[in-house]
Amino acid sequence: MQKTFIGLLACASCLLAAPREDSERRLNDATAVLREIMGAPDKGISHDLVERAQCAVVVPGVKKAAFVVGAQYGKGFITCREPGGGWSAPAAIRMEGGSFGFQIGGSETDVVMLVMNRRGADRLMQDHFTLGGEGEIAAGPVGRDASAETDAKLTAEMLSWSRSRGVFAGISLKGATMRHDLDDNEALYGKRMGTRDVIDSNVAPTPAGQRFLATLGADARRDRK
Repeated sequence: MQKTFIGLLACASCLLAAPREDSERRLNDATAVLREIMGAPDKGISHDLVERAQCAVVVPGVKKAAFVVGAQYGKGFITCREPGGGWSAPAAIRMEGGSFGFQIGGSETDVVMLVMNRRGADRLMQDHFTLGGEGEIAAGPVGRDASAETDAKLTAEMLSWSRSRGVFAGISLKGATMRHDLDDNEALYGKRMGTRDVIDSNVAPTPAGQRFLATLGADARRDRK
């Protein structure tokens, strides 16, 4: 009887651990996407843009929703600047819908966003927010030396990019809805928290979260050399 009880407790622990492992795996996937994109200076995101960004969003492997025409769904993470200039612990978010599609033929698309001002950051920290207003979001320029194109887009609150089948390009995300992910945040941090709760609470990042933030920090340090 005692062995059976211990076994049941072990099974319960496994069930409770699974969501945390899934969330950590997605964080590792987001880190890999960020590292690969930042490591391609001629075809990636300008390091200067990362330096100026208020928040960064990475959604690895956005998928087509089965049996729903034109629908997409993905889970990712957002981190925002802290008062001292560092990055907050990453908060889990969900992305649904949007016009980014799978226009270059892939079954999955990695999405990266940079939020360029405080107003845009406040919008994304709402419980849910649909992108699409004039000047709100624009396709981001590609390449370290895309300064001319970058200057033309500085009025946008957010810049966005997608990568599918190895092809990386700026793309508009108008119509995409961003929602906080209470379940994944609970799995990562032990309690149900919205995006703003995680960003503003000084909660400690998990090991996978630390690697995600270190990748953003490494990008900034590399650009100063």
